[in-house]
Formats: sequence, C-alpha cells, structure tokens
Amino acid sequence: MNILDKIIIDKKREVVLKKSIIPVSQLEASVFFGKQTISLSQTLRNSNSGIIAEHKRRSPSKSIINNNFTVEEVVKGYENAGACGISVLTDGKYFGGSLDDLLLARASVNIPLLRKEFIVDEYQILEAKAHGADLILLIAAVLTREEIKSLSEFAKKLDLEVLLEVHNLEELEKSIMPTLDMIGVNNRNLKTFEVSLDFSKELASKIPDEFVKVSESGISSVEAIQELKPYGYKGFLIGENFMKTDNAGEAATEFINQI
Repeated sequence: MNILDKIIIDKKREVVLKKSIIPVSQLEASVFFGKQTISLSQTLRNSNSGIIAEHKRRSPSKSIINNNFTVEEVVKGYENAGACGISVLTDGKYFGGSLDDLLLARASVNIPLLRKEFIVDEYQILEAKAHGADLILLIAAVLTREEIKSLSEFAKKLDLEVLLEVHNLEELEKSIMPTLDMIGVNNRNLKTFEVSLDFSKELASKIPDEFVKVSESGISSVEAIQELKPYGYKGFLIGENFMKTDNAGEAATEFINQI
C-alpha cells in the first residue's frame, strides 16, 4: 500500500467522525457560508506571474518544513508579495494543517484561497465553504469519474471553483468535464514522490484551452516557470520553496519580482 492509499483510508475515517460531531446545519450557519467567492481562474488568466503560494508545515516526503511562523504571517506575506492565490493545507496527520489554518488565512487576506485537501466526500466541500475557501482541490488519482462529476457539481452549487489535479493522460482523460475550472498537473508522482517538469510538458497539449492550466510541485526556480509558460501554463503552485526559508513572504516577493 502506498502513502496515497493510506491517506485516503485515514481521510474516509476522519470524515465519518467529523460528520458525527459537527452537523451540516452548523457548517451552513458559518459567517463565511454566504460570502461571495473570489475567482482564482480569472486572477490567473490576468496575471503575469501566476503564483499560487502554499502554506504547508510538513509533508510525508520531507517531514517538518517549517513550524516557526503563524498562518497570518505567512499568508499576509504572500498577499503582499503579489501571489494570485494561496493554497492552505488542511490535512492534520500527514501535513500538520487544519481547518483553523484556513479560517485564519481567510481572516487575514483578501485573495483566493484553495482548500488543499484529500476530498472524498461532499461534507469536506461544505467545510471548505464554511471556513472561507474560494476553491477546492479534487485529485483524479483517488476518485472515479462519477465521483469527480458529483463532487465538482456540488462545489459549483456552493459557488466554489474546482482545481482538478492529474498526473498522467489516463487520469486527465477520465476527468475532463465542464464543472472544472482549472486542471493542475502534479509534477510529483504521489506514489513514488519522483519529481519532473516533464509531466507538465507532456500533458499540456492534451488539456483543452477552456481550462486554466496549472503546474504543481517541484517548481523551485523562475527558469522552471519560463520553461513552462510556452506550454500554456497560467498557474504555478509553489509550497516548499517558500516555506523552507526564514521568511516565506520575502522569499515569495523576491521570486515574483524576478518573473
């Protein structure tokens, strides 16, 4: 069993527990539930940099990346740097995140927020909306076409955008549907953790133009972004590269200024 399989088994258990504690009515009563969402896809289309900066304390492949800064410090730094949006990891067991991180991020900035999570249930989409997210991530590797369809349709009803993550042609072909806004190619194989920009390059021409193309993981230089832009990529998700520094906001500012 690979790490992704383990995460999904744990996630399904976690959702069952959460549903037993916090009813849907409580999520729907959140102050953020009626808030108008901010479009990341539009922001990316109009941006020169396309940076989606990530708040990420640790990961299964790297263990602790950075525990020294508050969520507010990191996300305000990203907003001031000119990031198009912010990805907030909310998985606790493997990434050290929480829904509180999303809530604090929403209270601190006014740019699009992605709930970065292993979504397997509509309940998690309600949580995302209740905690101030503007969009959700769906991972093709762990969902069937029917699940992608029903989850993305549910997100749309809540006025949330959908970033679908793929890693190969098979995942892309099973996933393309009108309820998606952005398609992200993960340059890290979630099963082996091997990283290569070739994954983004190989899939670029297969992604229809109506979707905003996003390249995720393994981007650590401005050169990598310049390399991917001719392939039609408008968004670049960067996490560890900023988070592993002494000041994520400053690192993001320096990076974006070079683009």
